[in-house]
Amino acid sequence: MRVRRLLALLLAFFGTSAGAEGYQRIATLAPHLAELVHAAGAGHKLVGVSAYSDYPPEVARLPVVGSHGRANLEALYRLQPDLILAWRSGNWAPDVAELERRGFNVVTTEPASLLDVGSLIRLFGKLAGTSEAAEAAATDYERRIEALRKAYAGRREVSVFVEIWHEPLMTVNAGHLITEVMSLCGARNVFADAPTLTAVVSREQLYARQPAAVLTTAFLDDESMRAGWAGFGALRAVRDGALFRIDADLLTRLGPRLAEGAAQVCERVEALRNRLP
Repeated sequence: MRVRRLLALLLAFFGTSAGAEGYQRIATLAPHLAELVHAAGAGHKLVGVSAYSDYPPEVARLPVVGSHGRANLEALYRLQPDLILAWRSGNWAPDVAELERRGFNVVTTEPASLLDVGSLIRLFGKLAGTSEAAEAAATDYERRIEALRKAYAGRREVSVFVEIWHEPLMTVNAGHLITEVMSLCGARNVFADAPTLTAVVSREQLYARQPAAVLTTAFLDDESMRAGWAGFGALRAVRDGALFRIDADLLTRLGPRLAEGAAQVCERVEALRNRLP
């Protein structure tokens, strides 16, 4: 709810200066922001994106205006976007402050739940003057999330270790969107109580919790996943072959493809659930 109030305030402030046609030259400082702009029907207004922005494919051909959380101030100054979209927890705050000092319109957002994605699509559509397309995309995304919620409600809970990095082993806590996806599918993140959003865990900690399955976004293919986990024979999930891999971009980018990633997770969890005694 707090995020939606913030979006309303941003729209009230920036929407008045956008005009009826919306902002015409938009730059994004994180890959998920470019995906959200495209989903909102405003991909043709993008003039610059951050490194690793590669979806949809045409986005990868745009000038790069930032990398690893840092903004390329001079590249942005040359491009002169009339709107810059930033990520609160992912971009360096002094860069954002400097862009604002130079007179750029900067909108900084922080999606904190699956439903925030739909709200951001609508916001960016209104800022870009593409509200009709944005509303259709947001509604479709929300429909897909709600369909999963209904389909897997009341299912038997499955305990899952969520791996986002392999060496060292890294996971996420209850505040991460991946944990919300787990809950949507009737699964429980065994490290939901970790003290930080992302956390390093030891083998001993993992063995003590004995999840029924491992969900990983840390490998590019199933072969490397199986090889990476081969040395964890003390883990029940490894002995049972209950390892499944999801494309990291579908779960860690805070954009509309989360619905696709969530559907894949739910399918894999359900298949595992049906195998459990």
